[in-house]
Amino acid sequence: MVKTVDGLTVDAGRFIVYENVTLSAKPTPPLARRKPTTDSTMANLIIPPDWQIKLREATGLDTYRDRRAFLKTMGLGAVGMGVMPGILTACTNETTGARGATTSAGAKGPLDTIPSNAPRIGLPAAVNGDYTVPERAVTDRTTAASYNNFYEFDDGSKEIWHLTGKYEPFPMTIEVDGLVEKPFQIGVEDLIREFGLEERLYRFRCVEAWSMTIPWTGFPLAKLIERCKPLSKATYVGFVSVNRPDQMPGIKETPWYPWPYYEGLRMDEATNELAFVATAAYGEPLPKQHGSPLRLVLPWKYGYKGPKAVVKITFTNKQPKTFWNDLFPKEYSFLSNVNPNIPHPRWSQASEKFIREINDVRRIPTQLFNGYAAWVGGMYPKG
Repeated sequence: MVKTVDGLTVDAGRFIVYENVTLSAKPTPPLARRKPTTDSTMANLIIPPDWQIKLREATGLDTYRDRRAFLKTMGLGAVGMGVMPGILTACTNETTGARGATTSAGAKGPLDTIPSNAPRIGLPAAVNGDYTVPERAVTDRTTAASYNNFYEFDDGSKEIWHLTGKYEPFPMTIEVDGLVEKPFQIGVEDLIREFGLEERLYRFRCVEAWSMTIPWTGFPLAKLIERCKPLSKATYVGFVSVNRPDQMPGIKETPWYPWPYYEGLRMDEATNELAFVATAAYGEPLPKQHGSPLRLVLPWKYGYKGPKAVVKITFTNKQPKTFWNDLFPKEYSFLSNVNPNIPHPRWSQASEKFIREINDVRRIPTQLFNGYAAWVGGMYPKG
């Protein structure tokens, strides 16, 4: 089906479906490219996606470059399929971010964003040898801290560490409610003391078809679920991320997103032994851009299923709504398991660009469930 919208011919089978939407506003000009400093701490990391040419063909160049303007122009409430989260963009070095956001206080590089008051209890943690990635190298630590999706800070750039200056993750309290014996609140530092820490090496696969290998430190999500004492009729668990517009510039600048970020899992997924709560990475507390003070890591699912900076956990007997599925239900399913046999509507998921370090990026085949079929394959229908 082909439609003409604002003078653009759009083939719905190739790119975007507009459902009962009339577009009349002209796309706004893209934001000016941020000026780099002379600091050479971080080199440009550019990973051009395979589908980029098709995207340019389907959409006007200015709109393609400024995804924010595109989403506002479309009107998210009636869009069936749209621009994917985190279009891959070039990283630049800067001391001031988009929209004038301040650089992370005192941070000269992406590893300087670890909160000074982050607890270091149990670090470095013992390595759990049951969780390894023997077929590929660990991603360079600086690179991993320089290439992140965290829309609360910026929805168009991967290098968001310099935008985290005002964000204060600690102290952080998590609220637990819903179908539990008794709702309660607990501090992140208390959880770390109570559960202890271990290190696991996991594959990380983004829906955008790039990947890393990260040594996370934390504790099994199953321990936290047990601590919450859910009722037997609780079959799902929802998670909500922190919402601080004054500390997170991306929230203010993207009011069309339904903040705060929210995700959900089936109970069998949340209690699977792979499901992990990360409070540290590479033997150090999480940098702010990694989701400090804690985040979920679900290595058999696409990365956006693991919410960052979780502040609320709700147990329910109904499938919870999730952020990206609400926005683009035809592109981002509730389950969102890594599957090379199921393409995204606009690009293949059969392979991925593995990022070892800035200058070492190579294409590799994507594995079913990201290589974790032995742990989780039995939870889902075959084929």
